[in-house]
Amino acid sequence: MSQHFFALFGDPLWGPILIFCLRIVDVSLDTMRVIFLVRGKRTMAALLGFGMALVWIIAVGNAMKHLDSVWHVLGYAAGFATGNVVGITIDRAVAFGLTQLRIVSKHGGVEIAEALRERGYGATEFSGFGRDGSVEIVESVVQRAHVDEALAIVEQFDPNAFVTIEDPQVLRGGSVVSREWRVPGMLSLRKKRGL
Repeated sequence: MSQHFFALFGDPLWGPILIFCLRIVDVSLDTMRVIFLVRGKRTMAALLGFGMALVWIIAVGNAMKHLDSVWHVLGYAAGFATGNVVGITIDRAVAFGLTQLRIVSKHGGVEIAEALRERGYGATEFSGFGRDGSVEIVESVVQRAHVDEALAIVEQFDPNAFVTIEDPQVLRGGSVVSREWRVPGMLSLRKKRGL
């Protein structure tokens, strides 16, 4: 990086803005790194960690040089806070990975399982006994991008169903639907154009 770029960090206006932007980038990368790490994607987590550390060093180094400036310090803190929001938003938009749904219904479990299967999802159903008597339990593993679709099916047959959502740690065998990843905004644009 050029001397001119680093000289901008000393500027009372551009310095805080640059630190703010760099913190957004490094915290967003760190959020994604943790998500990939939890899902066992070591290579991607390592690459994101490298990028995060590189950006962080530049941001924190220049913030430390200008601790006498309230705006530089505020830019650093605000960038950290905003980076958390941006990282979580990216995670929700990408919806990478799988999710296990457990649905407990008093009366619609069989219908929910059949509807999930009709849409191509795997579903395992069994009976149980809850606080208020007999229940039907359905378990399904779906792509995180498809959770809303699966929940809409549950809502259709039993709006009062008890639903838990977890990230499975190990998967072997079974049936998981693999579809195209949705791109936020593109689906609504295609519908408007009639594609």
